[in-house]
Parts: sequence; structure tokens; C-alpha cells
Amino acid sequence: MKVSHLRWYIAALLFTATVINYVDRQTLSIVAPVLTKELHLSPIEYSNILQAFLYAYTLMYVVSGVIVDKWGTRLSLSVFMVWWSVSNMLHAFASSGFGLGAFRLLLGLGEPGNFMAASKATSEWYPAKERAFVSGLVNAGAAVGAIIATPLVVWLYLRWGWRAAFFITGCMGLVWVVGWLLLYRVPEDHPLITASELALIRRDDTKIPEGDRMKWIDLLKIRQTWGLFFARFLSDPVWWFYLFWLPKYLVDQRGFTMVQMGMLAWLPYLSADLGSVFGGLVSGYLVKKNWPVLKARSAGMLPFAMVMPLSIVIAFTPSTVVALVLISLVTFCHMAWKTNLVTLTNDLYPRQVVGSVSGIAAFGNGLGGALFTSLTGFVVQHFSYDAIFIVMGFLHPMAYLVFRSLVKGPVAVVPDLRVQQLL
Repeated sequence: MKVSHLRWYIAALLFTATVINYVDRQTLSIVAPVLTKELHLSPIEYSNILQAFLYAYTLMYVVSGVIVDKWGTRLSLSVFMVWWSVSNMLHAFASSGFGLGAFRLLLGLGEPGNFMAASKATSEWYPAKERAFVSGLVNAGAAVGAIIATPLVVWLYLRWGWRAAFFITGCMGLVWVVGWLLLYRVPEDHPLITASELALIRRDDTKIPEGDRMKWIDLLKIRQTWGLFFARFLSDPVWWFYLFWLPKYLVDQRGFTMVQMGMLAWLPYLSADLGSVFGGLVSGYLVKKNWPVLKARSAGMLPFAMVMPLSIVIAFTPSTVVALVLISLVTFCHMAWKTNLVTLTNDLYPRQVVGSVSGIAAFGNGLGGALFTSLTGFVVQHFSYDAIFIVMGFLHPMAYLVFRSLVKGPVAVVPDLRVQQLL
């Protein structure tokens, strides 16, 4: 029996995987106001624990991209999901900052594989006109995970304590793996796909000729790769800040209780969710209007980058309401920007190397986040959060300028097997 629109069932699985990914990731941030006091952790020590995650996460972005290309989407995402779910459960046994950092490092080794596999699945299952929407859906899963995590983890903490919160949230991924293994195959090998859907998916594929393969090192010779790398290096620290520091900021600087934080801290993540989908719809609409894909994605990034300097106002407003509104606007614009930036990997490169390219670009994401997290810990401990909000206001405009200067067109393979840039 064939199933119509099978690719959207796949999209639902990818969305759910990202929701689980972010619930597991956010559990520490949400219980941080109480956990850091119980384990006697300073802001700098807390930032060091976050960096243990981020450096492992950053290094594994490149490695996991290669793993996804070699193992395939189905097997690799299964392994990554089991690894990070178990790692999250181990957080429940932490009794010191060192132990917490060690478990956080293990979590960081597993989590980036989700996004490399999702990017690969997007290139395998969707035509160009749908890729931005699916990328937006995956990004929306990140925001939904953050939305769900806040009230869920606070509830688990209030009922059973922070250790139970880690263990219970870690169990969700083990259930998800069963459904993934049952449903996912590449389109050509899937027994349930219809001929019409397969033709739609493969209609505008960019393929590497048989026998021709880009070597991993060749990808570093392409300026588009560096454009994507530096765009993420500069812009993604904003998202890492709101993931890891927002609950502490609301409690420490704005005077929220844990209950108030659980009730309101999900709002910026909801707006990020909406931004993910909206950003994909904007550029997808332009592609349907026959805009060149790169031009459409760039046009979908610029207005959101120009709004980001409003972050500076957060540092100076005494109103918590105004601060939350502006934070929500910033997270909306960041995710709308990121949806288009991430989708460009699928647009610019042949799908056989999408996992590897995504890993290189995402290395910039993790490296920028790690360095900015270290800066945040130092600034918060010795000064305040204000300087961080000011710096974040300039990151996206800078990233857009770098992106436009380096990314000029798609990548192809020429007959002598060397990579060529199409300008």
C-alpha cells in the first residue's frame, strides 16, 4: 500500500526529533537558578560547564556531518538520538560542577547530529521550493522544544526535583527512535512512496556524476563554505545566549521567581518558533515567483538582520514587559534569518555533500557560541548583562555583510573532478 505525501510524515519525525533535542538541551538552563546554588557554581563556573557542551558540540558538528554522509540519515540519526538521550539522563547523577560538565560534554557530542541528519533528510526528501519551509519546520522544532521545556521542566522540578527532570526528559528520545527506524528510508528505497511523489522530489536535483566526489578538504577551498561558516559564527551566539542564559537573566536581573519564570520564559521561544516558519515562507514565496534561489534567501535575511539592533534597548529599559517584548522580537527575527541561512546549504551544494558542508558551517555556530558564552560568564560576574545585549545588537548586520561578500552563487563539479564556483 502506497502512502500519499509521505514526505510530510518524515517532516513530522524530523520536527519531533528537534523538539526532543531542545527539551534535553534546555533542562539545564531552566533549573540553573537552583542547581547553581545547590552546587555552589559562580557565573564563570556555569559558563565553563556550558562551554564543555559547546566545544564538544562544535567539534562534533564537523564529525557528525561526515558520519551522516557515510552512514546515511536513518542509522546516524538513530545513534545520535540514543547517545544524547542517555547523556541527558546521566545529568541526574551529577554531584559537582566537574561531573555536570562531563555529562554536558557527552550531551554535546550527540546533539549536533540531529541537525546534520535533518539537513541531509531535507536534501533527500524535498524539492527546492519546499526546502526552506522544511528547514523552518526543523528550526521551529527547536523553538517548540524550548517552549515545552520551560513549563515542563519547572513542573518536574517542583514535583520531584531537578534530578528527576533530567532523567524523565532524557527518556523521550528512546521512544522516538522506534518510530524513526520503522518509517525512514531514502525515497528510492521506500516501499510506501508513490511514483508521483518520487518524481516531484527528484525533479530539480543537483547530482554529482557517478565516480565524481568532492573531497572533504575541497569544501574548505570554496568561499561559499566560508561565507556560511562566518555568517553562523557571528549570528548564532545570539540564540545560544537566549537558550543558556535567559532563565538566569530573568531570575537574577529581573527578579523572577522560578514559578514566574516557568510561566513567562517560554514566550521568546514561541516567537522564535513563529519566526522559523515565517522566514521559510518568505523566501519560499519568492522562489515560487521565479526569483533565483540565492537572491530569494538573501532577500529573506536582510530585513530581519536590520531589526536586531533593537537588542540594545533591552539593556536600558526598566520595564520587564518591554524587555520581554523586545527579546521576543529579537528571537523571532533571529530564527527567520537562520531558517534561510541554513537552507542555503541545500540550495548551493549537491546533496551528496550536504551533511559535510552543514557540519563545517555549523562549526561556526558552535565556535561562536562557545566564545560568546565564555565572554558572557566573565561580563555577568564582573559587570552585568547590559553589555551583552549591546554587543548582540550588531552581530546580525555584520554577519549579513560577510555573507553577501562571500556567497555569490551555487557550487558544482566540473569534469576534471575539481570543485568550481559558479559566480
